[in-house]
Amino acid sequence: MTRSENTGPIDAAAAAAAEEGTSSQRNLTRWQYGLLFALGLTYTAFHLLVLNVFPIETWSFRILHVAGALVIGFAIVAACAPPAEQRRRRWALELIPMVLTGGLALYALGAVAFAHALRTFQGLDAQSMPLWLFPSLAWALVAATVLGILFAWVFKPRSDRIGWYDWSLMAASLSVAGYLLFHLAALQFRAGVIPTQPDFWVSVAGILLILELTRRVAGMALVVIAAVFILYGFIGPWLPGVLEHSGYAADRFITYLYTDNGILGPTTAVSSTYIVLFIAFAAFLQASKVGDYFVNFAFAAAGRARGGPAKVAIFASGLMGMINGTSAGNVVATGSLTIPLMKRVGYKPQSAAAIEAAASTGGQIMPPVMGAGAFIMAEVTGIPYTELIIAALIPAVLYFASVYFMVDMEASKLGMKGLPSKDLPRLGALLRQVYLFAPILILIGALFLGYSVIRAGTVALMSAVVVSWLTPFRLGPMGAARALELAARMSIQLIAVCACAGIIVGVIGLTGVGLRFSSMLLSVAENSQLLALVFAMGISVLLGMGMPTTAAYAVAASVVAPGLVQMGVQPLVAHFFVFYFSVISAITPPVALAAYAGAAISGSEPMRTSVTAFKVGLAAFIVPFIFFYHPTLLMEGEWWQIAQSLVTSLVGVYLLAAAAQGWFFGHAAWLARGLLFAGALSLISGGLITDVLGLSTAAVLLLWQLRFARGRGGQTPEASSEAT
Repeated sequence: MTRSENTGPIDAAAAAAAEEGTSSQRNLTRWQYGLLFALGLTYTAFHLLVLNVFPIETWSFRILHVAGALVIGFAIVAACAPPAEQRRRRWALELIPMVLTGGLALYALGAVAFAHALRTFQGLDAQSMPLWLFPSLAWALVAATVLGILFAWVFKPRSDRIGWYDWSLMAASLSVAGYLLFHLAALQFRAGVIPTQPDFWVSVAGILLILELTRRVAGMALVVIAAVFILYGFIGPWLPGVLEHSGYAADRFITYLYTDNGILGPTTAVSSTYIVLFIAFAAFLQASKVGDYFVNFAFAAAGRARGGPAKVAIFASGLMGMINGTSAGNVVATGSLTIPLMKRVGYKPQSAAAIEAAASTGGQIMPPVMGAGAFIMAEVTGIPYTELIIAALIPAVLYFASVYFMVDMEASKLGMKGLPSKDLPRLGALLRQVYLFAPILILIGALFLGYSVIRAGTVALMSAVVVSWLTPFRLGPMGAARALELAARMSIQLIAVCACAGIIVGVIGLTGVGLRFSSMLLSVAENSQLLALVFAMGISVLLGMGMPTTAAYAVAASVVAPGLVQMGVQPLVAHFFVFYFSVISAITPPVALAAYAGAAISGSEPMRTSVTAFKVGLAAFIVPFIFFYHPTLLMEGEWWQIAQSLVTSLVGVYLLAAAAQGWFFGHAAWLARGLLFAGALSLISGGLITDVLGLSTAAVLLLWQLRFARGRGGQTPEASSEAT
């Protein structure tokens, strides 16, 4: 796409947003930025090569995957954000801590390197090493980790360089990986069974590093939850009821967490394969400006409609959100463009932020990528990925249709208009460049042709490079290198939260608390299946509050989904039920990360914004109950049953939106809203009798509105009586 064809405020804002999204969090010196660039490039290229060309042993790959993320994460994310500006440092105060922490970190790293050198050049195995080597390494590693985390808070970071304490944490991360790789064969047998003291202390250091990086990139919520689960592993013998367990020795418990049952388990498996691959795909789309084309196309198609920017936010955020991986991250990426424009056409700040939050959250349930949750679901359930994205199609349509109806009704109620044509890209010019959708279409086509997810993602990534050659932003070798480095930066948050979620999953698996929660759900279901579902919904939303979608689903799938399966629910339905509520926890008060991110951009009050986002995304709280009782919405059944469920459910979510907004071809008072809500529930319940009842209710209300509302200035008789 050329600048001459798509000029205007839309493109300028999009370019600024993209530039802001790719900028470094620190204004590093040239050599430090060069080092970081090389690390990021190597990290992503290593993953692509391992996944497609040179496979390596699974544990080794995941250990290197986590270690690389820790190194890059500590380099780019300061402990105290934003970093302090340049100022005179009190070197006298920092000298002793710097020498102590750095010396310990270097000793640990040197000891690991020394051990590998002895093995390589002298053929020594672990039993032949000097007796002092690994115990001293473990103590130095733990001390360097604890001191590095502590001093990162004591001494404020600078904006122009990586802090010496962060260098220590980077060295500690490499030391953990080196020790694990050195003892790999032994650890696969003895970790969590008969561990040594060095195993224990190295695992402690690794867990502390993961928790610290997670705190930096995702906040305290997930760290606190992980800490509570770790504490539960020790105090379980003294807890009552379903929480009680027999207890575990500290060394067995901690080393168990750093195996493929915990940190190196399913969540890290997904982040090391699918997440890195598809974030690289998104990075190539962003680097080639093909991602901007999606936004511009949405503006050209819907920008002139009433409330145009809000409808653009729905389409653009849905497209970008499915490959972004985090609801809050997508709000920041696209909301910096759409929220100011929504305010410009008349939306209140909190409504603008709420619409963007709801749309960005919906991107996590939009096939074919669905953030990263679909990959974890496929890993956990064993259901083929293509079946999952087919099943997700109708619920995603219902969610976005509901948000669209809410937006359109609010725009109609407030008499809004769209953006002027001069501020919008020309649709004709964009239609001539529709080939820029090719990477997404190739991805979908490759999946349904039977390619593996990894191969399909790689082909789509390569097609993004080829498509860029048809634009002024063609990717050459340096452009591809920048995209690979950008992918490493973008993936850090998800990798950290997946590793942290692995800690929680490991504790759940070891203590058996997930099975006990399942039995509790079964006992509740004996009295009321609906009550058990509500209980499962509450746990999923509660676990997801303050957590990225990927981690929220990973935890909820371990605690809640097994109970639903034991109730007799199909695994596909059970996991989709849990997945949906884990996703929409991002717009559920009181802790709604996506809504808070939107509020920061719009300048609205966060709690009010989260309540409004909850209302906008209301359909998402009902759709999981629908496909629980009627799996036809998950493409389970005959085609005519699926078609009937789709049509009646669409009408149902329209009535639901009308009830929430108080607008049904005119103002709807409380009596009309109550009838609309009843009709909506009847239509989306899926039965023939209830469908007829719901359609009859809608028809009667429509005639009522056409007879009275329009004839009396848009008010029903109830509204007129209320006004008098």
